[in-house]
Amino acid sequence: MNLAYLHVHHVGDDELLRSFREAWPTAVLVLRYGRTREQIADDIDADLAGIAPLGRFALANPDVVDRLRANAQLNEVDLRTVYGGDAAGYTDYPTLAHV
Repeated sequence: MNLAYLHVHHVGDDELLRSFREAWPTAVLVLRYGRTREQIADDIDADLAGIAPLGRFALANPDVVDRLRANAQLNEVDLRTVYGGDAAGYTDYPTLAHV
């Protein structure tokens, strides 16, 4: 297929995930629902993933990289605005510079 990556939404079977990782020739992205900021790199450290997508962390934090580097508090995502069709939830989350 010559795909650049495999993006997996993890639902709890680490052995199945390991088999994907071992069989897939390119990057494996693993998104775990409910993980904390402290757990972001766990799958990379365990060699279950090559990349850990930030998902909701990135949706609610336009400056997510700066916040993670500074160990700053993260905005909570407002699920009522996700993919809602207008600017609410996309351009109105505060950045560190505005907190």
